Amino acid sequence: MSQENRLEKTNRINLLFAFYERLLTDKQQTFLKYYFHDDFSLGEIAAEFEISRQAVYEHIKRAEQVLDNYEEKLGLLSKHEERNKYLEELRRLPDTVMLPEQYKQQFMELMDRLQRLE
Repeated sequence: MSQENRLEKTNRINLLFAFYERLLTDKQQTFLKYYFHDDFSLGEIAAEFEISRQAVYEHIKRAEQVLDNYEEKLGLLSKHEERNKYLEELRRLPDTVMLPEQYKQQFMELMDRLQRLE
């Protein structure tokens, strides 16, 4: 796997983890944190938990599958990304439409409130 693909995968897992962490088992949370957040190798995690590298790999793969399954069913990450895309489009809107300054300010304040709801 190329460095770019690994980075994309790591970013995706971290985002999914942010949404679904509490739905994972303690062991799944721990292994994903060590591997994706703390950048531990399979060997380092295996040594820490006194299990084989293969067992660590299987735990991580299973946790990734669980995250993907939650996303497939609930779609929280895709909804979040879509919402952010629309928010960004709305943020650019005042630059393309002639609005009095007071309305621009109100518009931007509302946009900030929407962003904070995330």
